[in-house]
Order: sequence, then structure tokens, then C-alpha cells
Amino acid sequence: MTLALMALCLSGLAQSRAFNLAKWVEIQSALLKELNMAYVDSLPVDRIERAGIDAMLANLDPYTIYVPKEENEDLEMLINKSYGGIGAVIYKPEADGPVIINEPYAGSPAARNSLKAGDEILAIDGQTVWGLSASDASSKMKGEPGSTVVFTVKKLRTGDTLDVPVVRERIHLPDIEYAGMLDSEVGYILQTGFTEGVADEMRAAVQRLKKEGMKKLVLDLRGNGGGILQEAVGIVSIFVPKGSLVVSAKGNDPRSSFTYRTTKDPVDEKIPLIVLVDSASASASEIVSGALQDLDRATIMGRRTYGKGLVQSFRSLPYGGRLKVTTAKYYTPSGRCVQAIDYSHRNEDGSVGYIPDSLTHEFRTAGGRIVKDGGGITPDVELDTKEYSRLTYSLVMNGVVEYYALDYVRKHESIPEVQDFHFDEYDDFIEFAKTREFDYRSSAKTYYDQMVKELKRDGLEESMSAELEALGKVLDMEKEQFLRLKKDEIIPFIEEEIVVRYFFQSEGVRLRLRYDDQLRQALASPLI
Repeated sequence: MTLALMALCLSGLAQSRAFNLAKWVEIQSALLKELNMAYVDSLPVDRIERAGIDAMLANLDPYTIYVPKEENEDLEMLINKSYGGIGAVIYKPEADGPVIINEPYAGSPAARNSLKAGDEILAIDGQTVWGLSASDASSKMKGEPGSTVVFTVKKLRTGDTLDVPVVRERIHLPDIEYAGMLDSEVGYILQTGFTEGVADEMRAAVQRLKKEGMKKLVLDLRGNGGGILQEAVGIVSIFVPKGSLVVSAKGNDPRSSFTYRTTKDPVDEKIPLIVLVDSASASASEIVSGALQDLDRATIMGRRTYGKGLVQSFRSLPYGGRLKVTTAKYYTPSGRCVQAIDYSHRNEDGSVGYIPDSLTHEFRTAGGRIVKDGGGITPDVELDTKEYSRLTYSLVMNGVVEYYALDYVRKHESIPEVQDFHFDEYDDFIEFAKTREFDYRSSAKTYYDQMVKELKRDGLEESMSAELEALGKVLDMEKEQFLRLKKDEIIPFIEEEIVVRYFFQSEGVRLRLRYDDQLRQALASPLI
């Protein structure tokens, strides 16, 4: 094909694409116009237009979405983990009742104004909170940084009622939740996001831990869903030579294609480094772990990562809306794309499903090791995952453990330091849990209940009644009996919830490390 003919074909394709787009816009406009004039009832234009937009974008990929103006603040919280407010988690158990401070953030306006877990907010700016939903109350507590909100508060310890004025600030939830020494040689950093500035925070944390004697480092990216790509590049730069390739991206628009190399001198190119990942480690987490693996700079341990290798950017739309659109795929230094081959079919937790070897390609790390694409980053060392019972999930998801922690705070003015704290009032927790509504069936019992329904549907229940009755008796377990059976599994969650209400989130992380089996496996590896 001659160049002239090729150019003519490409021009024709572009014109066809433009014509089809113009035709679609014209049809949609005419359709809405006709509906508005002819439909039997009043037309809910806003609702059907939003539904149409969402349905259209759903046919592309899970990350291309429309964000109207009124949802920009929620998007800001999702992307940058920041909002204008006082810095506290609240709990409102009843519409006709107070707002309860569940957990103030360390260093926040709430904490600096002595708002503590268990304090009750009776009014906001003179307006009673009775009748407000938790969402309504939260909205009233948020506002422009620099503005003042006045709370009428009943203090937990004294019972006094007083007005507490608080100046709102831009609250940014930290991406580095903990950075400390596990022992005299091993440092540990838990990173939960990739918002602006986290690379500088990580650099400072690594420098501080080195001064404290760190000879080895564990970087924990488990559960880290990603964020700003440039911050991922900055974190890799801490550990590799300046000028190292970290990530490249390729898109249809040349402006969406780019290559990022490190631009700063490293803090330490030699320190033994473990990166912990799991099925919820995504996007920027996969850039960091993939680059460090390809450059043979770290040992990646845990479970295969989520498999999100798509780059999004924002486009401004009329009336203050924005389009978050996928513009490119990114590639690790070896050339791998970590995007799941089929993102429409995943495991229950959203992570990559099984990928046959025939659909994957081999790549080589800097040292010649074989790594593969097809979905996520496969760790160098797989670690066992702790399995929890359905009961424990139910207790956590239904807030039973969280609300018990508040009840515990009301009864205990203080607790020992984290390293000395051990929860020993499990009978009290059982009595509390027995008063709460939650599904305490075992997984086996839920399968049994479903089986009985299916047998009824097939007309087989009567013929198997004796067997079903016998099995049902074995599987039936009283709430208290099951709670006692899973005591060792539940106590760590109770301890963590209690600790954060006295010492904030960072100490909750320290408590969690006490029970972290994967971390123990990683530290026992000869590779570190």
C-alpha cells in the first residue's frame, strides 16, 4: 500500500468516526426533545441523562466515569484523601440522638480542641442534631478550611455540656500510617496511598529509620489501591540509581504516551528491601513493586496484585463536571503491562482471576530473571494468607467490634501503653455482642440453608427430612457458643479498635503487627 493510499484510508476512518459521533449526538438530542414533548408524565431529564451517561461509560472500562459538579468533593476525598473539616470519625446510632465522636485523627482540629472518643455532639452551630442522619451531620461538620463551626458537646468523662468552637482545616489522611523499627535492625513502613507529597514523606521516613539503625526495610503496600503515578516514581527513586527507568505509558493520543525515570539521588541503593503486596495492591502500588522487581532491587512477597495497568486523566466538562477517562496503559521497566487481560472477569475480591500460560508473555528483569504479564505483579515469594471465619467478618462489617470499643472507652479512662495492652474482658464483649444484630451463622450453616431452599424448590426436602434435621442440629450453634469458639480470632480486632481510641491510628498499626503472620513469614525468609 502506497503512503498516499494509506493516508487516504486513515483520513476516511477519521471522517467516518467523526460522522458517527455527530450522528449519535444528533439522535440523542432529538430523542430527548421528542420525549420531553410527548411523554405521558413529566420527564425526569436529570435522572435519565445521568443513567444514559453511566451506561455508556460502563461499556468502556471500570475506571472511566462521569463526575458532576456536586460530586467533586467526594472525588477529592477519594483521590487525595482530603476534605475541609475537623478531622474526626463520627457515629450516629439513632436519628433522634446525639452525634458521637468515634475517633479523632492525631493532630487534627478535633484532637487539638480536646474532642475525644465517646464525647457527644448535641448541636452544630446552635442547631440540634436530633433528626439528622449521620450523612447530614457529617455535611454540617465539613466546610471551607478557615471557617469556624461551634459544637455543643457533652463530655464523656465529666458529663459537662459546653460549646466548643473549632476552626476547620484541610484534613489530609496520611498515606504513611506508620514508620518505625520492628527490632534493632529491621525498619517497617506501612503506606496506604499515593497522594501528593507521599514520596517526600517516604524519603524522610527512610532517612530517619537509617539514623535509628535500620539495616533492612519492609515496605508494606498491602491494601494500597494506588494514586498519583509521579509519587510512585518518587518512591522508587529512593532505592535505585538516578536516571533509572520506572514506568512508561502508551495511548492512542501521543500526549498520553510518556516515560518516567528517577530524577533524584537515592537514599540507599543497597539496603535489603522487602515489598509486601496482596490482591488489593493496585495501580501505583504495582508500579512501585513492578519496577523494584524488574530492577532486581527488592524481593516482592505476598500475593499477586490487583492488575490495574490503566492510566486515567481528567477532562473538564460543561457546568463544572469532569470526565475521568482512561488514556493509556502503563508498562514496567521490563516491558510488562500489569493490566488484567480481562478486567470484566475477576475473583470475588476484584483481583485477577486465573490466567492460562498461553495468554501470558515472558519478560526479563535487569538480572535476567523471568517475569510474566497478564495481570498484576506475581510475587517472588508467595506468603500464606490468614483466613477469617464468617462470624469475624460479620462482627467487623456490622460495626459490633467498633461500637464495643466505644462502650469500652466509656468504662475505662485509660489503658496501658500499646506494647503492654492485652484485652482480657472477653466475657463483657460477648454480653455486648449478644445484644447486637448481626449474622452469626457459620459458612457451613449458610450453605446448609441455601441447600434446604434448593431441595424445597426441587421437591426433595421431605424425602431427606431426617438427614437434613440431623445435619441442621450439628450446624446450629448458639451465638455465645460461636463467639467463644472464635475468641482468639476476634480479640486482635477488639484490641486494635480500643487502642486507636486512646492512641490514634499509628498505634493501632503497632498493635496489628503483633498478629501479622505474613510479616513474620517474610522476616523469616532467608532472602532478607
